[in-house]
Amino acid sequence: MDIAVQTLNLPAGSEVITTPFTFVGTSNAILYNNLKPVFADIGKETRNINPEEVRKRITENTKALIYVDYAGQPCDIKELKEIADDHDLFLIEDACHAIGAEYFGKKIGTFADMTVFSFHPVKHITTGEGGAVVTNNKEFYERLNMLRNHGIDKSALDRFGPEAGWAYDLKVLGRNYRITDFQAALGISQLKKLDGFLRRRAEIVKMYNEAFEAVSEIETPVVLSYVKPAWHIYTVLLNRLNRDKFFGKMREKGIGVNVHYIPIYMFSYYQEQFNNKPEDFPVTEDVFSNIVTLPLYSKMTDDDVLTVIELVKDFGTVSDMCFL
Repeated sequence: MDIAVQTLNLPAGSEVITTPFTFVGTSNAILYNNLKPVFADIGKETRNINPEEVRKRITENTKALIYVDYAGQPCDIKELKEIADDHDLFLIEDACHAIGAEYFGKKIGTFADMTVFSFHPVKHITTGEGGAVVTNNKEFYERLNMLRNHGIDKSALDRFGPEAGWAYDLKVLGRNYRITDFQAALGISQLKKLDGFLRRRAEIVKMYNEAFEAVSEIETPVVLSYVKPAWHIYTVLLNRLNRDKFFGKMREKGIGVNVHYIPIYMFSYYQEQFNNKPEDFPVTEDVFSNIVTLPLYSKMTDDDVLTVIELVKDFGTVSDMCFL
Protein backbone atom coordinates (compact mmCIF):
# COMPACT_ATOMS: atom_id res chain seq x y z
CA MET A 1 0.00 0.00 0.00
CA ASP A 2 2.87 2.34 0.81
CA ILE A 3 4.47 2.10 -2.63
CA ALA A 4 1.08 2.09 -4.38
CA VAL A 5 0.41 5.51 -2.91
CA GLN A 6 4.00 6.64 -3.57
CA THR A 7 3.65 5.58 -7.19
CA LEU A 8 0.97 8.22 -7.73
CA ASN A 9 3.65 10.88 -7.09
CA LEU A 10 1.13 13.35 -5.69
CA PRO A 11 2.08 16.83 -4.43
CA ALA A 12 2.73 16.96 -0.68
CA GLY A 13 -0.41 17.82 1.26
CA SER A 14 -2.80 16.42 -1.35
CA GLU A 15 -5.95 14.83 0.05
CA VAL A 16 -6.78 11.16 -0.34
CA ILE A 17 -10.27 10.01 0.61
CA THR A 18 -10.66 6.66 2.34
CA THR A 19 -12.79 4.82 4.89
CA PRO A 20 -12.25 5.17 8.65
CA PHE A 21 -13.49 1.60 9.16
CA THR A 22 -10.40 -0.35 8.21
CA PHE A 23 -7.03 -1.38 9.58
CA VAL A 24 -4.70 1.58 10.13
CA GLY A 25 -2.32 0.38 7.40
CA THR A 26 -4.66 1.79 4.75
CA SER A 27 -4.54 5.29 6.14
CA ASN A 28 -0.95 5.17 7.38
CA ALA A 29 0.23 4.66 3.80
CA ILE A 30 -1.26 8.05 2.97
CA LEU A 31 0.64 9.69 5.82
CA TYR A 32 3.93 7.99 4.92
CA ASN A 33 3.78 9.87 1.61
CA ASN A 34 3.15 13.32 3.11
CA LEU A 35 -0.50 13.30 2.08
CA LYS A 36 -3.67 13.97 4.08
CA PRO A 37 -6.23 11.21 4.74
CA VAL A 38 -9.82 12.38 4.53
CA PHE A 39 -12.41 9.97 5.89
CA ALA A 40 -15.84 9.31 4.40
CA ASP A 41 -18.58 7.46 6.28
CA ILE A 42 -19.63 3.89 5.48
CA GLY A 43 -22.83 2.04 4.64
CA LYS A 44 -24.30 0.02 7.49
CA GLU A 45 -25.20 -3.12 5.55
CA THR A 46 -21.84 -3.77 3.88
CA ARG A 47 -19.51 -1.63 6.10
CA ASN A 48 -18.01 -0.36 2.84
CA ILE A 49 -17.36 3.30 2.05
CA ASN A 50 -20.49 5.19 1.00
CA PRO A 51 -20.09 6.82 -2.44
CA GLU A 52 -22.42 9.67 -1.51
CA GLU A 53 -20.24 10.45 1.50
CA VAL A 54 -17.19 10.39 -0.78
CA ARG A 55 -18.77 13.06 -2.97
CA LYS A 56 -19.28 15.30 0.06
CA ARG A 57 -15.57 15.14 0.97
CA ILE A 58 -14.12 16.10 -2.40
CA THR A 59 -12.24 19.42 -2.56
CA GLU A 60 -9.86 21.02 -5.03
CA ASN A 61 -7.05 19.28 -3.13
CA THR A 62 -8.50 15.77 -3.51
CA LYS A 63 -6.28 13.69 -5.78
CA ALA A 64 -7.08 10.05 -5.05
CA LEU A 65 -9.50 7.62 -3.46
CA ILE A 66 -8.59 4.41 -1.63
CA TYR A 67 -11.57 2.11 -1.17
CA VAL A 68 -11.52 -1.01 1.00
CA ASP A 69 -13.46 -4.19 0.22
CA TYR A 70 -14.47 -4.73 3.83
CA ALA A 71 -14.65 -8.37 5.00
CA GLY A 72 -14.12 -9.48 1.40
CA GLN A 73 -17.22 -7.87 -0.16
CA PRO A 74 -16.39 -5.55 -3.07
CA CYS A 75 -17.42 -1.92 -2.79
CA ASP A 76 -19.81 -0.16 -5.18
CA ILE A 77 -16.95 0.06 -7.66
CA LYS A 78 -18.99 1.36 -10.59
CA GLU A 79 -20.16 4.35 -8.58
CA LEU A 80 -16.68 5.01 -7.21
CA LYS A 81 -15.16 4.88 -10.70
CA GLU A 82 -17.73 7.40 -11.90
CA ILE A 83 -16.78 9.71 -9.05
CA ALA A 84 -13.10 9.28 -9.91
CA ASP A 85 -13.74 10.03 -13.58
CA ASP A 86 -15.85 13.10 -12.75
CA HIS A 87 -13.14 14.57 -10.53
CA ASP A 88 -10.00 13.20 -12.20
CA LEU A 89 -9.00 11.09 -9.20
CA PHE A 90 -6.69 8.10 -8.99
CA LEU A 91 -8.22 4.89 -7.62
CA ILE A 92 -6.46 2.41 -5.36
CA GLU A 93 -8.38 -0.67 -4.27
CA ASP A 94 -7.46 -2.10 -0.89
CA ALA A 95 -8.43 -5.71 -1.59
CA CYS A 96 -6.52 -7.15 1.35
CA HIS A 97 -9.76 -8.86 2.43
CA ALA A 98 -10.95 -9.73 -1.04
CA ILE A 99 -8.60 -11.92 -3.07
CA GLY A 100 -10.79 -14.13 -5.26
CA ALA A 101 -13.89 -11.94 -4.83
CA GLU A 102 -15.94 -10.93 -7.87
CA TYR A 103 -17.84 -7.82 -8.95
CA PHE A 104 -20.43 -8.34 -11.72
CA GLY A 105 -18.69 -11.64 -12.52
CA LYS A 106 -15.23 -10.11 -12.86
CA LYS A 107 -12.36 -10.81 -10.47
CA ILE A 108 -11.22 -8.10 -8.10
CA GLY A 109 -7.87 -6.67 -9.16
CA THR A 110 -8.97 -5.48 -12.61
CA PHE A 111 -10.88 -2.28 -11.80
CA ALA A 112 -8.70 0.34 -10.08
CA ASP A 113 -5.46 2.01 -11.17
CA MET A 114 -3.78 -0.27 -8.63
CA THR A 115 -5.09 -3.03 -6.38
CA VAL A 116 -3.37 -4.18 -3.22
CA PHE A 117 -3.61 -7.72 -1.82
CA SER A 118 -2.41 -9.00 1.55
CA PHE A 119 -0.65 -12.29 2.30
CA HIS A 120 -0.66 -11.87 6.08
CA PRO A 121 -1.02 -15.20 7.98
CA VAL A 122 -4.72 -14.62 8.76
CA LYS A 123 -5.67 -13.93 5.13
CA HIS A 124 -7.04 -16.42 2.58
CA ILE A 125 -3.54 -17.29 1.37
CA THR A 126 -0.23 -16.37 2.96
CA THR A 127 3.46 -15.92 2.26
CA GLY A 128 4.11 -15.44 5.97
CA GLU A 129 3.76 -11.65 5.61
CA GLY A 130 3.63 -8.98 2.95
CA GLY A 131 1.42 -8.54 -0.07
CA ALA A 132 1.28 -7.56 -3.73
CA VAL A 133 0.25 -4.67 -5.95
CA VAL A 134 -1.30 -5.28 -9.36
CA THR A 135 -1.81 -2.75 -12.15
CA ASN A 136 -2.34 -2.62 -15.91
CA ASN A 137 -0.59 0.78 -16.15
CA LYS A 138 2.93 0.30 -17.56
CA GLU A 139 4.27 3.51 -16.02
CA PHE A 140 2.95 2.53 -12.59
CA TYR A 141 4.36 -0.98 -13.01
CA GLU A 142 7.84 0.29 -13.73
CA ARG A 143 7.72 2.74 -10.85
CA LEU A 144 6.47 0.05 -8.46
CA ASN A 145 9.35 -2.19 -9.50
CA MET A 146 11.83 0.54 -8.62
CA LEU A 147 10.15 1.51 -5.36
CA ARG A 148 10.23 -2.06 -4.04
CA ASN A 149 13.97 -2.20 -4.84
CA HIS A 150 15.25 0.93 -3.06
CA GLY A 151 14.35 3.09 -6.08
CA ILE A 152 17.04 1.46 -8.24
CA ASP A 153 16.34 1.17 -11.97
CA LYS A 154 17.93 -2.28 -12.44
CA SER A 155 17.50 -5.46 -10.45
CA ALA A 156 20.40 -7.72 -9.51
CA LEU A 157 19.25 -10.12 -12.24
CA ASP A 158 19.52 -7.35 -14.85
CA ARG A 159 23.15 -6.78 -13.81
CA PHE A 160 24.12 -10.47 -14.00
CA GLY A 161 25.64 -12.32 -16.97
CA PRO A 162 28.34 -11.86 -19.60
CA GLU A 163 26.47 -9.12 -21.47
CA ALA A 164 25.35 -7.19 -18.41
CA GLY A 165 27.08 -4.12 -17.04
CA TRP A 166 27.70 -3.09 -13.46
CA ALA A 167 26.03 0.31 -13.66
CA TYR A 168 22.65 1.21 -12.20
CA ASP A 169 20.95 4.39 -11.07
CA LEU A 170 18.86 5.45 -8.07
CA LYS A 171 15.87 7.13 -9.69
CA VAL A 172 13.57 7.63 -6.70
CA LEU A 173 13.79 7.11 -2.96
CA GLY A 174 12.43 3.62 -2.36
CA ARG A 175 12.61 0.85 0.21
CA ASN A 176 13.38 -2.85 0.25
CA TYR A 177 9.95 -4.42 -0.29
CA ARG A 178 11.21 -7.39 -2.31
CA ILE A 179 9.58 -10.72 -1.59
CA THR A 180 11.94 -13.61 -0.84
CA ASP A 181 12.14 -16.69 -3.06
CA PHE A 182 10.86 -19.05 -0.37
CA GLN A 183 7.94 -16.72 0.37
CA ALA A 184 7.11 -16.65 -3.34
CA ALA A 185 7.20 -20.44 -3.46
CA LEU A 186 4.84 -20.62 -0.50
CA GLY A 187 2.52 -18.08 -2.12
CA ILE A 188 2.38 -20.00 -5.41
CA SER A 189 1.56 -23.18 -3.49
CA GLN A 190 -1.15 -21.39 -1.53
CA LEU A 191 -2.62 -19.77 -4.64
CA LYS A 192 -3.34 -23.20 -6.08
CA LYS A 193 -5.52 -23.89 -3.01
CA LEU A 194 -7.36 -20.56 -3.04
CA ASP A 195 -10.58 -21.79 -4.65
CA GLY A 196 -10.92 -24.53 -2.04
CA PHE A 197 -10.25 -22.08 0.80
CA LEU A 198 -12.91 -19.73 -0.58
CA ARG A 199 -15.47 -22.53 -0.93
CA ARG A 200 -14.99 -23.61 2.68
CA ARG A 201 -15.32 -20.06 3.96
CA ALA A 202 -18.56 -19.67 1.99
CA GLU A 203 -19.89 -22.93 3.49
CA ILE A 204 -19.21 -21.66 7.01
CA VAL A 205 -20.88 -18.33 6.28
CA LYS A 206 -23.94 -20.19 4.96
CA MET A 207 -24.14 -22.15 8.23
CA TYR A 208 -23.92 -18.93 10.24
CA ASN A 209 -26.51 -17.11 8.14
CA GLU A 210 -29.02 -19.93 8.31
CA ALA A 211 -28.54 -20.35 12.07
CA PHE A 212 -28.99 -16.66 12.87
CA GLU A 213 -31.75 -15.90 10.36
CA ALA A 214 -34.50 -16.10 12.98
CA VAL A 215 -32.49 -14.54 15.84
CA SER A 216 -33.65 -10.94 16.12
CA GLU A 217 -30.70 -9.97 18.28
CA ILE A 218 -28.19 -10.95 15.58
CA GLU A 219 -27.99 -8.94 12.35
CA THR A 220 -26.02 -10.81 9.69
CA PRO A 221 -24.10 -9.09 6.86
CA VAL A 222 -25.96 -8.21 3.69
CA VAL A 223 -24.48 -9.43 0.40
CA LEU A 224 -25.26 -7.39 -2.69
CA SER A 225 -26.66 -9.34 -5.63
CA TYR A 226 -23.90 -8.36 -8.06
CA VAL A 227 -20.92 -9.39 -5.92
CA LYS A 228 -19.32 -12.63 -4.83
CA PRO A 229 -17.53 -12.01 -1.52
CA ALA A 230 -14.29 -13.66 -0.53
CA TRP A 231 -15.31 -13.75 3.17
CA HIS A 232 -12.12 -12.81 4.97
CA ILE A 233 -14.07 -12.17 8.18
CA TYR A 234 -17.68 -12.68 9.29
CA THR A 235 -19.16 -9.83 11.29
CA VAL A 236 -22.58 -9.45 12.89
CA LEU A 237 -24.32 -6.51 14.53
CA LEU A 238 -25.82 -7.08 17.97
CA ASN A 239 -29.28 -5.62 18.49
CA ARG A 240 -30.26 -4.73 22.07
CA LEU A 241 -27.16 -6.52 23.33
CA ASN A 242 -24.13 -5.19 25.14
CA ARG A 243 -21.31 -5.90 22.72
CA ASP A 244 -18.55 -5.83 25.32
CA LYS A 245 -20.35 -8.20 27.70
CA PHE A 246 -21.11 -10.52 24.80
CA PHE A 247 -17.46 -10.35 23.74
CA GLY A 248 -16.28 -11.22 27.25
CA LYS A 249 -18.67 -14.16 27.60
CA MET A 250 -17.55 -15.64 24.27
CA ARG A 251 -13.88 -15.22 25.14
CA GLU A 252 -14.48 -16.92 28.51
CA LYS A 253 -15.69 -19.96 26.56
CA GLY A 254 -12.58 -19.96 24.38
CA ILE A 255 -14.25 -18.52 21.28
CA GLY A 256 -11.91 -16.13 19.47
CA VAL A 257 -14.34 -13.32 18.72
CA ASN A 258 -12.88 -9.94 17.84
CA VAL A 259 -13.84 -6.42 16.74
CA HIS A 260 -13.01 -5.19 13.24
CA TYR A 261 -12.31 -2.31 13.39
CA ILE A 262 -11.70 0.50 15.81
CA PRO A 263 -12.36 3.57 13.61
CA ILE A 264 -9.05 5.14 12.67
CA TYR A 265 -10.02 8.61 13.86
CA MET A 266 -10.31 7.25 17.42
CA PHE A 267 -6.60 6.48 17.74
CA SER A 268 -4.47 8.90 19.75
CA TYR A 269 -2.11 9.71 16.89
CA TYR A 270 -4.96 10.64 14.56
CA GLN A 271 -6.70 12.66 17.26
CA GLU A 272 -3.51 14.64 17.82
CA GLN A 273 -2.86 15.22 14.11
CA PHE A 274 -6.36 15.79 12.73
CA ASN A 275 -9.61 17.40 13.73
CA ASN A 276 -11.96 14.51 12.96
CA LYS A 277 -15.22 14.54 14.89
CA PRO A 278 -17.06 11.28 15.62
CA GLU A 279 -20.40 12.95 14.87
CA ASP A 280 -19.25 13.33 11.25
CA PHE A 281 -19.33 9.54 10.91
CA PRO A 282 -22.67 8.47 12.42
CA VAL A 283 -22.89 5.14 10.59
CA THR A 284 -19.33 4.19 11.49
CA GLU A 285 -20.05 5.07 15.13
CA ASP A 286 -23.24 3.01 15.16
CA VAL A 287 -21.64 -0.01 13.49
CA PHE A 288 -18.55 0.08 15.71
CA SER A 289 -20.60 0.13 18.91
CA ASN A 290 -22.49 -3.04 17.92
CA ILE A 291 -20.20 -5.10 15.73
CA VAL A 292 -18.44 -8.34 16.61
CA THR A 293 -16.41 -10.71 14.45
CA LEU A 294 -17.09 -14.44 14.74
CA PRO A 295 -14.44 -17.10 13.96
CA LEU A 296 -14.02 -17.87 10.27
CA TYR A 297 -11.14 -19.83 8.76
CA SER A 298 -10.96 -22.62 6.23
CA LYS A 299 -9.90 -25.34 8.68
CA MET A 300 -12.94 -24.85 10.93
CA THR A 301 -14.92 -28.07 11.16
CA ASP A 302 -18.71 -28.16 11.12
CA ASP A 303 -18.57 -29.04 14.82
CA ASP A 304 -16.48 -25.92 15.46
CA VAL A 305 -19.05 -23.80 13.66
CA LEU A 306 -21.95 -25.39 15.52
CA THR A 307 -20.22 -24.70 18.85
CA VAL A 308 -19.90 -21.02 17.96
CA ILE A 309 -23.53 -20.89 16.84
CA GLU A 310 -24.76 -22.51 20.05
CA LEU A 311 -22.85 -20.08 22.25
CA VAL A 312 -23.92 -17.06 20.22
CA LYS A 313 -27.54 -18.10 20.62
CA ASP A 314 -27.06 -18.74 24.35
CA PHE A 315 -25.48 -15.38 25.05
CA GLY A 316 -27.48 -13.51 22.46
CA THR A 317 -31.00 -14.67 23.34
CA VAL A 318 -30.91 -16.14 26.84
CA SER A 319 -28.27 -14.54 29.04
CA ASP A 320 -29.50 -11.39 30.79
CA MET A 321 -25.86 -10.49 31.30
CA CYS A 322 -25.55 -9.47 27.65
CA PHE A 323 -28.68 -7.34 27.32
CA LEU A 324 -28.48 -3.57 27.39
